[in-house]
Amino acid sequence: MTVTAAPLRPTGRREEDEDDGRTAELRAAVDQELLDLLGWSDEVGMLFFPYDHDLLGMPKCRVTGCSQASVARQLCEGCRLRWRQAGRPDVDEYVEHARPGTRRTGVADCSVRGCPRPFRSWRNPICSTHFGQLTRLQVTLEEFLVRDDVVPLQAFGHCEVLACHRKRDGKSPYCHGHRVRWSWALKRGLSTHDEARWRRTAAPVAANNEVSLRGLADRVVAEILYGIHARTREGLHTTQPVLRTLTNRLRELELPSLAAVDLEQVSRGERGFCSSLVTHVGRFGLTPEGERVKDVWNGAVFGHAGNLRFTAIHQPWLRSAAKEWAFFSLPQRRGKAIATCQEVVSAFALLSESLQLQREDCGNDIRVVGRRDITAFANRLRYLCQTGVMSERRTVVISRYVRSNLARMRSLGLTRPGEPLHGLPDDFALLAEDIPDDPEDSEAGKDLPSEVMRQICEHLPSLAGTKRNGNENLVATELLIDTGRRPTEICQLRWDCLQQDTTGQNVLIYDNYKSGRKGRRLPISQATAGVITRQQELVRSDFPRTPTAELMLLPTRVGNPHGRKPIGAGWLSGRHREWIQSLPEFLVPTRVEINGQQITKMLPFDKSSIFPYAYRHTYCQRHADQGIQPDVLQGLMDHRQLATTQRYYRVSEQRKREAVDRVSAMQFDRHGNRIWRQAKELLDDEYARRAVGEVQAPYGVCVEPSNVAAGGHACPVRFRCVGCDHFRTDASYLPDLEAYLADLLRNRERLAAFISADNWAKAEALPSDEEITRVRRLVRRVREDLDSLTDEDRTQIKEATTVLRRSRRQAVALGMPRVGPPIPDFHPGRTA
Repeated sequence: MTVTAAPLRPTGRREEDEDDGRTAELRAAVDQELLDLLGWSDEVGMLFFPYDHDLLGMPKCRVTGCSQASVARQLCEGCRLRWRQAGRPDVDEYVEHARPGTRRTGVADCSVRGCPRPFRSWRNPICSTHFGQLTRLQVTLEEFLVRDDVVPLQAFGHCEVLACHRKRDGKSPYCHGHRVRWSWALKRGLSTHDEARWRRTAAPVAANNEVSLRGLADRVVAEILYGIHARTREGLHTTQPVLRTLTNRLRELELPSLAAVDLEQVSRGERGFCSSLVTHVGRFGLTPEGERVKDVWNGAVFGHAGNLRFTAIHQPWLRSAAKEWAFFSLPQRRGKAIATCQEVVSAFALLSESLQLQREDCGNDIRVVGRRDITAFANRLRYLCQTGVMSERRTVVISRYVRSNLARMRSLGLTRPGEPLHGLPDDFALLAEDIPDDPEDSEAGKDLPSEVMRQICEHLPSLAGTKRNGNENLVATELLIDTGRRPTEICQLRWDCLQQDTTGQNVLIYDNYKSGRKGRRLPISQATAGVITRQQELVRSDFPRTPTAELMLLPTRVGNPHGRKPIGAGWLSGRHREWIQSLPEFLVPTRVEINGQQITKMLPFDKSSIFPYAYRHTYCQRHADQGIQPDVLQGLMDHRQLATTQRYYRVSEQRKREAVDRVSAMQFDRHGNRIWRQAKELLDDEYARRAVGEVQAPYGVCVEPSNVAAGGHACPVRFRCVGCDHFRTDASYLPDLEAYLADLLRNRERLAAFISADNWAKAEALPSDEEITRVRRLVRRVREDLDSLTDEDRTQIKEATTVLRRSRRQAVALGMPRVGPPIPDFHPGRTA
């Protein structure tokens, strides 16, 4: 018994695309092997999805003998219902003993040899006429089929509905299914005058793994076939239910092409799939040479995501120059190349807008533009800043973009004869003095307070429950916090990213996409290695047939049957933002003024400041707070320049001023006496005097004028500061004083045990008891004063100490790399 299909009939509609050859080109580009897999033929117009393909269709129900497709790669709808009625037992045990459902879909020919009529049902697999004959004879089906008087009958023909491939079972012009549907349509008020359109637009009778493309325009059929071909090549999953509902809707709309579909005309579940088909079809046949003449470029042609738009540039010469600049610049870009180039193009769009508004010829004549227009552009940027249209920082960025890239265009030869900028005056250029000054930063970077980080880590397990890729979102966020890498670098980690160095310590292997450096190595803690190891085990079990070298550590669960495609940084950022917004308020101690007094209150932290890249700033800041040297920190951050690293943990003048005000109350002289008897805020002149009247000294500062003027090099008792009246120290130097005391005691013990030197040499090198006593007394005095403070004051002093030590560290000269403290961790109690 075989299934037959009617030959494809014309739709009766004029094809609007017959003359452009696009349909034939799309059809020829589809892989014939894919078409054979789907059972496609141009005559029949049907797709038959296989059950055992990773990217096409859905697998069969796991219940033995069930012919239905599963809805969740486990059970079909019928078996799933019976599984629930059985009390939801273990699926593996249930499928071994479950009985398959009796429901089957599709239609086959009559079981009588040679009879072309459709059967009645799967239970009675013979046509209606033969079934009546069987009933009258009262014999079994097996006996009936072998009788000599049972002969094949003449076919009634095929169903008149264009989308239907089934045969009629009587004198009605429709198959059984459509005969019933037409009767329902008549009862709902449809008249016989609408029957012709109903035949063209009615949906086919759905079968289990069948999708009908009959009744669609030839161009739409070619676009769907090519779209499936392109999606399969990219590893995207295509299922028959979504394709079936979309084709049914397209048949109702009677559109000549997918490009004519308004997404509002299709259901929400079909929009994503329809957009995917339109995107892939739109990319067909595109080349970089063809795109460069358009006003909107498809980034996929250049190997990047997104579209690059030049429509906001009004002057033809400026728009052509921007296109030439982008064509040469795109191959040199990494990461979000289209977005970066669009920033520059948008800056030139503002220049174009200025020319259009302030010149009588709207800036179309390239020969008459000049310095006056540049000045007008600078004034307009200032006006937009003053009116709040753009920020002060944005005006600086736009000015720099225009200045540098105008020069770049000239260096590319665009001012030569025949080029877009030929005739451009030399004075049409921004000068260095035209660039506004950088606005002063009022914040110390984007690092998150330790209180916020601890609360984030406490709520991390809830991130695993986010929609789609929940576990990958959790692991990615943990790695962002622990390693300080960029979101793209974490998302693109390979499965085998964890290695060990020669000492047996764990190392993360990643690629620095921003700088184009691959195979970078970052030391990580044992706990972080444990996170990676657990994720490796999970991915390996989910994709057992994919070679390890091709696996990603954080594979997406959407359209990725082999685990070769990672989650995207944009996706991760979106899920992270939703998760942060769902959490309770993060309360942090904040210094506020009430009734003229400074007090600390627990206030909510701004959640908009918590985003994936902020973890990188926090990673840098907490390592700097642990005393990591700048050159070592530069290597950890994988920066080419030290100045870049310093921007991640700089301290603003405002925060330093507040810290100085707090710590000033805890300043001591060399005898341990408090210099300030009560806490107060420094006046501006006192603050300035302190800044210019002190010089850095070991474990404190020196206020001796001659030594300050000499930058600390004119002191006659160098490194004996605790014996000088010009020495000052405060609570921020307590760790240094304690370390110095430990060194003195250690050196004294070592010299006392040293027997290979003369007594005078040992006495010369031996730390004096007086110095040890002074340092010990100073340490004790600072600690006693700290212990006498309230918890609130002690917290404030601790915060101020951190700020001051951070600001001093930035001014320290580079030294040799050294072994620092253990890698900081915000996960208390976490183990490997």
